Amino acid sequence: MANFNGMAALETPEFLRSKLDELGSPTSYNHYAVGWAWAMCAPFQWTKQVASHWGGTRNGTIVHWPDGIADGGGLRSQFTHVIDVAPTILEVAGLPEPMMVNGVQQSPMEGRSMLYTFGDAAAPERHDLQYFEMFANRGIYHRGWSAVTKHRTPWVMTGGALPAFDDDIWELYDGSSDYSQARNLVADHPEMLAKLQRLWLIEATKYNVLPLDDRGAERLEPSLAGRPTLIRGKSQQFFPGMGRLSENSVLSIKNKSFSVTAEVNIPDSGAEGVIIAQGGRFGGWAVYAKDGKAKFVYNVLGIQEFATEATTPIPEGKHQVRMEFAYDGGGLAKGGDVTLFYDGTAVGTGRVGATEPMIFSADETTDIGYESGTTVTPDYSAGTSRFSGKINWVQIDLGDDDHDHFIDPEERLRIAMARQ
Repeated sequence: MANFNGMAALETPEFLRSKLDELGSPTSYNHYAVGWAWAMCAPFQWTKQVASHWGGTRNGTIVHWPDGIADGGGLRSQFTHVIDVAPTILEVAGLPEPMMVNGVQQSPMEGRSMLYTFGDAAAPERHDLQYFEMFANRGIYHRGWSAVTKHRTPWVMTGGALPAFDDDIWELYDGSSDYSQARNLVADHPEMLAKLQRLWLIEATKYNVLPLDDRGAERLEPSLAGRPTLIRGKSQQFFPGMGRLSENSVLSIKNKSFSVTAEVNIPDSGAEGVIIAQGGRFGGWAVYAKDGKAKFVYNVLGIQEFATEATTPIPEGKHQVRMEFAYDGGGLAKGGDVTLFYDGTAVGTGRVGATEPMIFSADETTDIGYESGTTVTPDYSAGTSRFSGKINWVQIDLGDDDHDHFIDPEERLRIAMARQ
């Protein structure tokens, strides 16, 4: 996550060497480099996000149905696409394609059932035309042939000028003798390339791919693209039991001041556990009770942890527990001062030295009253994280010191691409 936050410099060779014994353990965020991603797509070209070539796109599929498939372990080579799965299940179950779902009229399904292949390995291919497009990387399959063109390289996230669409170089492959797209036949069959390019335009028009849009940040960031966002405004309220909330469904507290207020009921024995937590072991924050006292922890990439603890336990009964974070400002990833309150009375102060500017996690979430994934702090585990008192509500309020203008379009593109 350091790279996704523009903070890769933290992971120096010296730092990584000091962590060798932890690689592969629960304390490491296991990923692999571009070279391995590419290698694991062999023998196909390129990787996921490159919709033109088969690398990361063409995958084997296992269909298990003992009562319906007599040819156990048989192989099928007819072209099949993921959009064929639902039509297959409907045909197997003897159900019609739904025209309405919950009162909403449905668009016709675009796939075709693959059931016809289950009993006949030599059955003529029925799904014989399929377009592909992602970030203007384009491809089309038609009766064994494929025409493809790569417009953008996924890991080149910043810098460099993209070519005009008309300047993209198309390739042509004959899948009947070259399943891995190894031999470009454009020079031998220019007429076939022209035919497939025309088919791609027809399909792209039919399925609303046009106009092509290779913008990065503007297209992927709803506020820049003009798309609706899940959350608007500067305040969001949560209730107990809410959990597994994705990062995009929670107000962003990054690069600004914010507060967290919770109305809680504390038993006479005191309370323990999470009030609200976002992120996890590799970056995030949490407001929780430890030894009966309110505590706030901000975890930077699993490398640095900043904690602020109240001086006294939360009193018995109904109370408001509040954490205020005053952002230093002046750019991204800055620190800030923390103050804890019980019913408006300050009960603790602390300091966060640095923050994460872009993203806490690609897979961790926000939870109210517990933490469901890896934990922001080792003060508790997922099993012991449930709040032992009662939470009536939790609310996040944002300050007016928004520093998003420090994030340039290339940074937005890099983080958005990294989350695909």
